[in-house]
Amino acid sequence: MALPISYNVRNLYVRWQVTLLAIFGIALVVTVFVFLTAMSNGFRIALRATGRPDNAMIVQKGSQSELTSGVSRQDAAQIMVDQRIARDADSQPLASGEILIVAALKRKADGADVNVSVRGVMPKTFSVRGGLRIVRGKNLQPGLDEVIVGARAADRFGLDVGSTVTIQRRDWKVVGVFGSEGSGFESEIWGDLATMQEPLRRSGGYQAVVVRLANPSSFEAFKKTYEDDPQLHVTITPELKYYEDQAGPIAGALMGLAIFVSVVMGIGAVFGAMNTMYAIVAARTREIGTLRALGFSRRAILFSFVTESVFLAFVGGILGCFLALPANGVTSATNGANFSELAFAFRITPPALMGGLLFAVVMGLVGGLLPALRASRLPITTALREA
Repeated sequence: MALPISYNVRNLYVRWQVTLLAIFGIALVVTVFVFLTAMSNGFRIALRATGRPDNAMIVQKGSQSELTSGVSRQDAAQIMVDQRIARDADSQPLASGEILIVAALKRKADGADVNVSVRGVMPKTFSVRGGLRIVRGKNLQPGLDEVIVGARAADRFGLDVGSTVTIQRRDWKVVGVFGSEGSGFESEIWGDLATMQEPLRRSGGYQAVVVRLANPSSFEAFKKTYEDDPQLHVTITPELKYYEDQAGPIAGALMGLAIFVSVVMGIGAVFGAMNTMYAIVAARTREIGTLRALGFSRRAILFSFVTESVFLAFVGGILGCFLALPANGVTSATNGANFSELAFAFRITPPALMGGLLFAVVMGLVGGLLPALRASRLPITTALREA
């Protein structure tokens, strides 16, 4: 015969101070877990949003990032005329060569020098990359010392329309701020490729070429054509996968940090829950003896106390998830694959919340099992003699 749930509810109400202590202990751990998971998710999502499914990235074979890549103009020209590349209204290929450097700028919040990616782009880049729009000011004009700044970079470095930024000892006028649907490009500064090549010492060619394929299903054949050419030393990757791969090690490290910190705190929370449940068992020894005398089995006592512990942990998990919700959308930054600062927004996703609740339930189960076993094994006569 199982104990009624009302028995557990009454005991939680009577011992409300201990109940709240257990709930808030679990809630704190779950809040930290969801918070750190949201950080990892935000970083990964920012780079996943960088690119289009029908675009291909062409970089030097063996390069680890765009910074270490080099594609000659001759090789790029040979690839850009491929008929599998989509054309614009003027029948020109949707392809863009780009250069990239890392420059140090002072962060607005604390004046610290941090790295930012500076990208030289062609006029067609907005059409090729996709998802880009000017949110303030205007687009840059080729041939002039003008730049446009990603929305997150503008906020972090205090750059806005009309301001001036010094890159490689040359002043560039900010004429616009652009958005790119939350992608990593919003952490960059863009200028005209032809104007920037000499000041940035990148006049030998490109560091990456981005092309839009007319038919995404032709990617494998397109890739094979040029990767198998012994005269070309390039690697071709879907744009989305390229930037997602760039996120891999850092996003993995952030998730590892979330798991490590949460496990350490979780162990403390489990011991806290265990101590709380042991105290509850000690305070209810006579009750347990009475229940056994009334005919309730050891299994019923065990199940009742474990259920109570798991319920407390579940409520703590829900509270922890609610406490973490305000962090959704908060902007943070870390170093990306190009050793430059990448700003991103924390993303609290349903899987992160479910993971937090599951973590709470496991803590409640582990923390309540041993005290519940002790309660179920108490001899009836010993329990009834307890004061």
